[in-house]
Amino acid sequence: MRSVFFLSLRQLAATVSVIAIGGFALAEPQHGIAMYGDPQLPPDFVSLPYANPDAPKGGRIVTGEVGSFDSLNPHIRKGSTPWQLRFLGSESLMGRSYDEPFTLYGLLAESVETGPNREWAEFTLREEARFSDGSPVTVEDVMWSYETLGTVGHPRYHGVWGKIAGMEQTGPRSIRFTFTEEDRELALLVGMRPILKKAQWEDADFAESGLDVIPISSAPYVIDDFEAGRFVSLRRNPDYWGRDLPFMRGQANLDEIRMEFFGDGTAMFEAFKAGILNSNREFNAEKWETQYQFPAIDSGDVVKSVLPHERPSGITGFVMNTRRDVFKDWRVRDAMLHAFNFEYINETMTGSAQPRITSYYSNSILGMRPGPAEGRVREFLEPFAADLLPGTLEGYELPKGDGSARNRANIAKAMDLMEQAGWTVQDGTMKNAAGQRFTFEIVLSSGSAEEQSIIDLYVEALKRMGIEPTVTAIDSAQYKEREAKFDFDMTYYRRGLSLSPGNEQRLYWGCDAAATEGSGNYMGMCSPAAEAMIDRLLTSESRDDFLAAVRALDRVLTAGRYVIPIYQWNISRIAHAKELKFPEKLPIYGDWIGWQPDVWWYEE
Repeated sequence: MRSVFFLSLRQLAATVSVIAIGGFALAEPQHGIAMYGDPQLPPDFVSLPYANPDAPKGGRIVTGEVGSFDSLNPHIRKGSTPWQLRFLGSESLMGRSYDEPFTLYGLLAESVETGPNREWAEFTLREEARFSDGSPVTVEDVMWSYETLGTVGHPRYHGVWGKIAGMEQTGPRSIRFTFTEEDRELALLVGMRPILKKAQWEDADFAESGLDVIPISSAPYVIDDFEAGRFVSLRRNPDYWGRDLPFMRGQANLDEIRMEFFGDGTAMFEAFKAGILNSNREFNAEKWETQYQFPAIDSGDVVKSVLPHERPSGITGFVMNTRRDVFKDWRVRDAMLHAFNFEYINETMTGSAQPRITSYYSNSILGMRPGPAEGRVREFLEPFAADLLPGTLEGYELPKGDGSARNRANIAKAMDLMEQAGWTVQDGTMKNAAGQRFTFEIVLSSGSAEEQSIIDLYVEALKRMGIEPTVTAIDSAQYKEREAKFDFDMTYYRRGLSLSPGNEQRLYWGCDAAATEGSGNYMGMCSPAAEAMIDRLLTSESRDDFLAAVRALDRVLTAGRYVIPIYQWNISRIAHAKELKFPEKLPIYGDWIGWQPDVWWYEE
């Protein structure tokens, strides 16, 4: 394994503290912007600290995905798109550094300026910024992109658009956004929206674009070739306008980024073993130890890299849809958690090698602390005490089994909880007083072998309670459609979370998102306490208040019993061709969005 440099939690906390001490307002145009204080890198920085400015250009990376796609526009609600295109297929005014909790540096924009309280933010475009067709990126393109994405684009863009009171051109290359409310993060969020070419869409329906239109962007990669549902190939643009920017030095090193699509994970893994793919992330610890023993590994042509990180675990597991009557009662959800025999499932699936997710922000400084809520966390939550579920203030832990297949104690507890909620076993079947059977549908994407295996074990446990759910496995396109419409009782759920939670939290847990199709609020929760904690983390003016708000939110989410968590990935496991290299220094986010295609290089 390669030696890597990695910040400790203590170092990260110290870094955030130092940032928090700095002033908040930017008095003049700056090269970057941070959530608190000033960016760590000076205006004359050479490259991002986790990029190799001397990395050679060339080579290719080929990765696999399970599923299919029917659109090349990742910015609309309709259709299924290769998820990587959202990050590789466009650029924004500012670019993010994944070695700082939330800091942006100039990309399409050469500078950013904000009002004293960040009530507005003004960006000045670089004169040299160009789209891949050679045309300049203009203020008109920026304004069109924001309005289009904010109105007919994917719902992820609507929240920020709703908080923009106005945008105006303030110079030949400058644009100012004025905000409707106090929210420190908005100045950063407007800097991260994709900028698209207005002229391309003048005679086309942006919201309905599928495979017939390849979006033009200013990004270093352009879509070079594709076959519907089979593969997408992106080629590095040799005329990319920003190749000499400090932010881009050591990035976009590979000549080709290719994504191959497969019907299931088994076929994808066999393609990797056969050399069709040259990089593969492995999420199963037992498989990593037992099945990565093939000729290319033995010869050294493929190497195994283990990469740590300090970002939140996020939440991965099976979400219960509270829009459905079957899961409205928290006691029923609690029963489902007790019936889920994690210790036995973890031993079966990973040889007990993976630690369990204990809360949404576990594995990070933002995670809730064990035991009763104290200090500022309790102070923030107490106004909502009457509506908080048991355990939020007192302390909550996930049910723990004894590791045996029968899980007797937890099954007994689950039965008791169901009885409290009005359900008992009658003639071998769980029913209510009216004789209605308790059942629900678990919707999965076909080809997801690991999820299916976990659910098979779970269903066997539920049968012992007189509950026999329906398990429906459908193709990725159908699954995407049902998922977007919240057309499920229970489904697989994975929500990555960052060290800098902000407005996106409303899309995940907010009341408005619960009623918005396509949002991340799969569970349909609407919690005044969660809404208030999101407000606090967005308006906190000190690190202590910010941490307390996130830890309080973590308590509300975890004690809400909305998701049955499985294991977390507190390290990344990537098997890759020996020619694919990465820098010795890892960002604090580790193997995060874009890190591999952004800073890896190919070297014979």
